[in-house]
Formats: sequence, structure tokens, C-alpha cells
Amino acid sequence: MSTAMNFGAKTFTPRPPEKGAFPLDHFGECKAFKEKFMKCLRDNSFDNSMCRLQSKDYLECRMDHQLMTKEPLAKLGFRDLMDPPPNQSDRDSKP
Repeated sequence: MSTAMNFGAKTFTPRPPEKGAFPLDHFGECKAFKEKFMKCLRDNSFDNSMCRLQSKDYLECRMDHQLMTKEPLAKLGFRDLMDPPPNQSDRDSKP
């Protein structure tokens, strides 16, 4: 008989991935953003570097509608597309 009991064997407990999987947009809340992003990809021979602004907008929509975990945009690779912090000299020069 080859059906021995393995009491010392570790059990596998599945858990969802931290990133890479998120709920589908069943209600189409971000469909317009997705369509703009996909059109940009098609228009630019699927060069995603040309569509970073559309990608950022789409991810912001997904975060705003709880379709993915809120993350800082800088952490998602959009640091260069974020508004720069106000300059100290700009504040001092205003009345």
C-alpha cells in the first residue's frame, strides 16, 4: 500500500497575490479611461511609454472606485507625472 499518512507534511494555505490581480470593473465605472488607454496603445503601436498619462488616469479611477488598493502614484511608477510641490520662493513672492 502506498497510501501512507504524512502527519509531518506541511499543508499549503493559498492566499491571494499582493499585486497583479484585482476585481473586474463589472459596472463599467472606469470603462472610458480604459478605452482611452487602449486607443492610445493602438495609435502608438502598443508602445506603453507613450500612454503613461492615460494609464495613470485609469489606475486613479480604479483606486477611486475601490477596484484596486490605493497606492501612492510615485510607488506605481508615475513620480514624473505628479504635480511638483509648491516652491518656497513662489509662496514668498505672493502678497
